[in-house]
Amino acid sequence: MNWLSEAWRVLTDVLNPHGPVVNTGQSYTPSDFSIHFFLQLAIIIATCRIVGWLGQRLLKQPQVVGEMIAGVLLGPSLLGLIFPDLQNAIFPKDTRNMLYVGAQLGVGLYMFMVGLTLRLDHFRSKAKSAAAVSAAGIIAPFLLAALITPMLITVPGLFTPGISQSNATLFMGACIALTAFPMLARIINENGLSNSALGTLTLTAGAFDDAASWCVLAIVLATFGAGAGVAVIAIGGAILYTAFMLLFGRKLLAPLGRAVERRGAMSMNILAITMLLFCLSAFLMDAIGIHAIFGGFLMGVCMPRGRFVEELKQKVEPIAVVLLLPMFFTYSGLNTRMDMVNSVVLLLTAGLILTASILAKFGACYAAARLTGEDNRTALGIGALMNSRGLMELIIINIGLQKGIIGPTLFSMLVLMAIVTTVMATPLFEAVYGRKARQTGELEARDAELVAA
Repeated sequence: MNWLSEAWRVLTDVLNPHGPVVNTGQSYTPSDFSIHFFLQLAIIIATCRIVGWLGQRLLKQPQVVGEMIAGVLLGPSLLGLIFPDLQNAIFPKDTRNMLYVGAQLGVGLYMFMVGLTLRLDHFRSKAKSAAAVSAAGIIAPFLLAALITPMLITVPGLFTPGISQSNATLFMGACIALTAFPMLARIINENGLSNSALGTLTLTAGAFDDAASWCVLAIVLATFGAGAGVAVIAIGGAILYTAFMLLFGRKLLAPLGRAVERRGAMSMNILAITMLLFCLSAFLMDAIGIHAIFGGFLMGVCMPRGRFVEELKQKVEPIAVVLLLPMFFTYSGLNTRMDMVNSVVLLLTAGLILTASILAKFGACYAAARLTGEDNRTALGIGALMNSRGLMELIIINIGLQKGIIGPTLFSMLVLMAIVTTVMATPLFEAVYGRKARQTGELEARDAELVAA
């Protein structure tokens, strides 16, 4: 029976670190990281698919919302609350950098695929509305942030002591102005809006709003010791790179499309070149301080269309959506605590932030769409989609927490706002636009798409 005891000891020890002692604690070996990574990925995929399926069937939510919730469930908000030892054994802190890299690859690659399907002809036909919606989605949040931030600063624990009112206002404005760019893309795809003018308009406006929020964040970080160069490089670099890609990108990349058309399929060499260009674009935007997803999206926008897109989606999209993207949701969920808002004052403050965020985004984008000639139903649909915050919000508030701009309590309030506005996006969109559009044949039946997802 000694061999049984030894086998059991080895089995129960598999998730423990086996490296040398570092800073009074045992470190992880490369083999330990590999074991954790594959176990984490298996649990992430299973949880995301199960929660996503339940969300589709019970709540009529798209798969992506279920994945966002699944990420939070795997973190300290549920699994860590009920089974803290198990949660820490599966997702130890030392392995999260590894998960972070996979998360960035997943969301960046997905946004590259989204860029491939962007209909530039729809954008040109709706340029006036897109510009107005984008501007409204930026200006209104910063105006409301200027109104509520003086009160928020007085509540202990929300902002770091000594932060200036201007910096606090800019940060809050950036948080409220965000639209869940990756989440919005998934919702648009899963609701059959990818090739519609409304989907293109909303996605484009959301991209501009998010880019503006990241630029504002760069300015705030510059005043927190990072230096003015951070803001200059982020904003100036993003403008120059975007202008170059929009002016010359499609012409420079056109030979890739012609090669695929001649062959009738995408060769491994063309696929390798395409993935190389995606990685370089993501690297550049990440390096200048914006975010890798914008590099991926912009490269996708400038890629050739036609057979090239069909081949690339067939080869890359399933892996990006099923295997890689769920890591993005789980990584953010591991940094989320939902038990921080624990008093009447804090609950009221969280309610104020949520209300202001909905008014600023939904109300302003709806009004802008109406003023530029969109009908009432379309304007309501735009407002409903633009109001979704998703995990882009979690990214920016994690940066704020790590850089000492906000405290854990405000972080939790903003997490709550992100989840509520994201969960309400699909049912609100269906109520004001989607249901009627499906009855009239403008959009395909959603049930069929949910099954396919």
